[in-house]
Amino acid sequence: MTPPNKLFASRFHQMVLCSIPILLGGCGTITPQVFSTAEIQERAQQDRHAMYAEQEPIDGPITFHEAAARALKYNLDYRLKLMENALTKSLNEVASYEMLPRLIAGAGYAARNNDSGGRSIGIVDGVETLRPSTSQDRDRTLANLTFSWNALDFGVSYYRAQQKADQVLMAEERRRKVAQNVLQDVRNSYWRAVGAQRLIGRVDSLLLRVNKALERAKRVQKEGLMPQPQVLAYQRALLDAVNLLTLRRQDLELARAELTALMSVAPGTRYMLAEENEPALPAVPTNLEELETMALESRPEVMEEWYRRRVTENDIKAAKILLWPNVSIDVGPQYDSNQYNYNRNWIDAGVHVSWNIFKMAQLPALEKALADQNKTDDMRRMALSMAVLTQVRVGVQRYSLALSELEFAEESLRVDQSLFSYAKAAAKTQFDSELEVIRNEARALLAEYQRYASYSNAQAAWGRVYNSIGLDVLPQTIDNHDIKTLSSSMEQTMVGWQATTFKK
Repeated sequence: MTPPNKLFASRFHQMVLCSIPILLGGCGTITPQVFSTAEIQERAQQDRHAMYAEQEPIDGPITFHEAAARALKYNLDYRLKLMENALTKSLNEVASYEMLPRLIAGAGYAARNNDSGGRSIGIVDGVETLRPSTSQDRDRTLANLTFSWNALDFGVSYYRAQQKADQVLMAEERRRKVAQNVLQDVRNSYWRAVGAQRLIGRVDSLLLRVNKALERAKRVQKEGLMPQPQVLAYQRALLDAVNLLTLRRQDLELARAELTALMSVAPGTRYMLAEENEPALPAVPTNLEELETMALESRPEVMEEWYRRRVTENDIKAAKILLWPNVSIDVGPQYDSNQYNYNRNWIDAGVHVSWNIFKMAQLPALEKALADQNKTDDMRRMALSMAVLTQVRVGVQRYSLALSELEFAEESLRVDQSLFSYAKAAAKTQFDSELEVIRNEARALLAEYQRYASYSNAQAAWGRVYNSIGLDVLPQTIDNHDIKTLSSSMEQTMVGWQATTFKK
């Protein structure tokens, strides 16, 4: 009768041999699986819901700082950067654990279909001195727990962990940059959207009147009630007004759509912007050298490049570690169920030293590569710093020009409104007087639009000054703040920056 352990080993070997053709045949059966229409529709619905989930409802008119707070809390681009930042922190924690020694637990089963054994033959005469014998069971259970430490692995893991830590800081600088860009976009879109809210109804009303006036002008031309050149000139003026008003109306609608997207408000959501007095624009700053110094110290791009220099340095340092001798230590208990063993439990210990001496030839090249890499990183950072200094001065200059443009737009609005008032006062029942009133009203409305556009451009230019310096207006964390608290904190920070940083 076959012993149970031998019968099990025989069947186990048969199962392995039979499964090999099945495994080989299954290697080429995988085909691309396209998502079904129902799965695509379900995914689209889930994404659409997730984009606008967990947002505070809009319960009143939105101020500028509330719009900025909503954009920075719910904007998907900014939230993506937050998640990337969290991912780099997690990877940094993973890299820290790589510096730990290894503690490996192992267990296994070994079997063979015949006995392991051997015989002894005399070296001198070749005569067999012992009959064949075995000292090993056909079926054995093995187990071990090995502590292992490798000096080179530890050194490389140490520098890799430092790189991951610097990459966390780089991700934080990218998050800061996205936040600053979002705030800049909100500043530009918000004030244009305020102008849209105030003007779009009046533009629509005037467009109806202009179109009616065009119809009347065509009838006057057809009936010959006015000289042909004169009525055609009025039609030309009205058509120009329609064209300009239509273009401006599109600009107004796009401004509101951009603000809606920045705040991650669901399309079609009705909301009002606060009808508050426009905040006075600050004077053009004159402390350019202080602003340039702050920009070099605060700009996220410059800081990211500085951290990148340490990352590339650690790349070379990790490569240099591999040039030196390696020391590895292994120790741990072992177990073998073989009944012929005198000791089935024992402790293995070993120390190994190895050194690839030829790799030391790379040392001069690595030293030169490190020096060249540092010079390249420093030059890249200085080139970026030069661009930053230029942006500060150009930003201040553009702001000055934007204030001049706003002043000119306000003067043009004053003149056009006066002309409109005069045309209304002097209008009679004649057709040409009515056309003159409409034309002056259109010109006044366009001048008012231009004034709002100029104010928005000035706000955008002032925001670019903030951006060029790299000022942060957010608290350290925003997830735990509601919109009112976050907007209040941002407002206080911006007022403080404006009072202490920018000087006349």
